[in-house]
Amino acid sequence: MEWNFQTAERLAAALRTGEVTSAELTDEAIARIERDDKVINSICVPDFDRARAAARDADQARARGEDRPLLGIPVTVKESYNMAGLPTTWGMPQCRDYVPAEDAVQVSRLKAAGAVVLGKTNVPLGLQDVQSFNEIYGTTNNPWDHSRTSGGSSGGSAAALASGFGALSIGSDLAGSLRIPAHFCGVYAHKPTLGLAASRGMVPPPAPALPTDLDLAVVGPMARTARDLALLLDVMAGPDPLTLGVAHQLTLPPARHERLCDFRVLVLDEHPLIPTGAAVRAGVNRVADALVDGGARVERHSPLLPDLAEAATLYTQFLFSSSAARFPIEGYEQLLARAAGLSADDRSLDAARLRGMALSHLDWIEANNRRELHRHGWRQFFAEFDAVVCPITPTPAFPHDHRPNLLERRIDIDGVEYPYFDQLVWAGLATMPGLPATAVPAGRSPEGLPVGVQLIAPMFHDRTSLRLAELLEQKIGGFQEPK
Repeated sequence: MEWNFQTAERLAAALRTGEVTSAELTDEAIARIERDDKVINSICVPDFDRARAAARDADQARARGEDRPLLGIPVTVKESYNMAGLPTTWGMPQCRDYVPAEDAVQVSRLKAAGAVVLGKTNVPLGLQDVQSFNEIYGTTNNPWDHSRTSGGSSGGSAAALASGFGALSIGSDLAGSLRIPAHFCGVYAHKPTLGLAASRGMVPPPAPALPTDLDLAVVGPMARTARDLALLLDVMAGPDPLTLGVAHQLTLPPARHERLCDFRVLVLDEHPLIPTGAAVRAGVNRVADALVDGGARVERHSPLLPDLAEAATLYTQFLFSSSAARFPIEGYEQLLARAAGLSADDRSLDAARLRGMALSHLDWIEANNRRELHRHGWRQFFAEFDAVVCPITPTPAFPHDHRPNLLERRIDIDGVEYPYFDQLVWAGLATMPGLPATAVPAGRSPEGLPVGVQLIAPMFHDRTSLRLAELLEQKIGGFQEPK
């Protein structure tokens, strides 16, 4: 049997019955990587010798009667996670020789669950792009069309999954970095509720791996099925054992519903600040039709929905405030002068980006107060609805664009160009208030490119969007192997 595209759930069952060994799965995965990754370039740091040793250990453990959630299953890890003995560079040339001494907490959890790590997957420079390329490791191509991006910043992980290089991967998400690559490559990803999964050791090199609380950013699972996402989230979820884990134990609430007919869903395909391309709109509508056909209550409008334009502006300010925090003082002073020159009437996202980069602490506190109002609005909204279905970006995967100045890049939406970073407003809808969101395949564009949508759920109701993703997978299908 060809094992490389089997689900983690199927592999676990086969391993338990002795139908296959971890050594066999690992050798088959490595052979496929060595054959196919020359053109995809997703596995930037192979770790095949240690993977084979871990697979042998897994087989021996199973022979002793052990059984762990991922025992013997081949997986990959985003390059930005620390792994002892392997470089962690975040694609930054000055860090090409940095090798951490300890595993990130999530790498430790993977290994404790019995996973076999095949290697690390490619990322953009500093994780700050919607594409995955850097001077150290080169460009990761989309498995469906090598002239197009696989997405970023977890683009290497998404491309690896779509190519059959391991059954699972772990990534991170600040600006859609789990959901956008999943959408572009036709796989699944889950952005957990903010703070649900510990992120220690997923830190820019050579900074120390401290248990800090991040604003906006999360770590999360990627897979080829919704059930596999849930399996991996159970391994990843939980507080850092150095801080909240000293006193807290995690118990996520169950999914609100088990049947599609019981879900109450708001479907969005329009944003006030950027149009939605025809291919993505068709994907959203395909999911909406499946929900209606399954008996779900589907609405297209609700007065309870927090203001999308203000949400996008707040998200943009928080995002760019963080990115500019380590600018040299001279550059920061220039940003302050430019921001001061903006018209008070300029409410564009370009202006929000500049204001965000020049945000004072006082202004950040005021913006955070507005964010809390949005969070309260979402609590009221989710008293009436169980989930939101909406785009992840306005388009499918776009052609590689490596112009150094990201602010000069443009995104083509049905023949009209828009600022490159404007496409992030949909990703920010869940990120700004810290809500969970699951990316699911929703069909193909006329050019044959994958199209995904995201399912946004109430805070800490991650199992609700994951269950809805599973029901939709049963209804409309899910991952397909690239042809």
